[in-house]
Amino acid sequence: MTRLFAILALVFSIATTQSKLALSQGLTEGLGESNVPLEINADEGIEWRRDLNQYVASGNARAAQGELEVFGDQLIAHYREGAEGGTEIYRVDAVGNVKIVSPGETAYGDNGVYDIDKQVMVLTGQNLRMVSGADTITARDSLEYWEAKQLAVARGNAIAVREDKRVHGNVLTAHFVRDADNQLEIERIDAHGDVRVATKTEYATGDKGIYFVKRELANLIGNVKITQGENQMNGDEAQFNLATGVSKLVSKSGKPVQGLILPSSKKKKP
Repeated sequence: MTRLFAILALVFSIATTQSKLALSQGLTEGLGESNVPLEINADEGIEWRRDLNQYVASGNARAAQGELEVFGDQLIAHYREGAEGGTEIYRVDAVGNVKIVSPGETAYGDNGVYDIDKQVMVLTGQNLRMVSGADTITARDSLEYWEAKQLAVARGNAIAVREDKRVHGNVLTAHFVRDADNQLEIERIDAHGDVRVATKTEYATGDKGIYFVKRELANLIGNVKITQGENQMNGDEAQFNLATGVSKLVSKSGKPVQGLILPSSKKKKP
């Protein structure tokens, strides 16, 4: 703890002359469990709550570890004693105007918890959203980002949007991969519960689905309905090509695939 006391003494001595405080990466080497240092910045100051094992950064606070950055009105870093006597920060809570920035995507919420051990961030609050290139994912209840697994989970009235194409579900799981420039992009989205897929001209529903983003192909499973204008087709499973508008329905239960095609009506002259 001697080294930690020295760090804190330096930080609070700077506080009397500077409005922006920073624990530099060199000073905080080893605070997190990984070998990557955790950097904390705050406009109003950094408070050490020794009885709670917490650091509290207030005022445009920022915490960064590796390529991941966490922003908020206030950041609370929870630490514990390490196995070799050092200090480990194992969780960071973000409160107010939270923003999470990682290469290729940015997430927004009111409150967030970043679990350093599990490398997972959970966002809650209003206007939850994650932006990744041309893709935007929104949710009502929570938005999770699993850094090590490279996936995001949106819960509650979750919607993924790319241009005029939308995928809705009670839960959406977006899987990321690295592109040719080593940037993360969404490869596919798994949808569960009240699944809806829509373009400008077609609308499809089902119990669950898998949307392959680059191929713009959606596989729908269970109680599938595809609607185009006043025409509708029903089946157990379907492949819905959002790029071409071509849909293929199949029956797995033995029931025939059904289609209702309405003839176009001609307007009468006055």
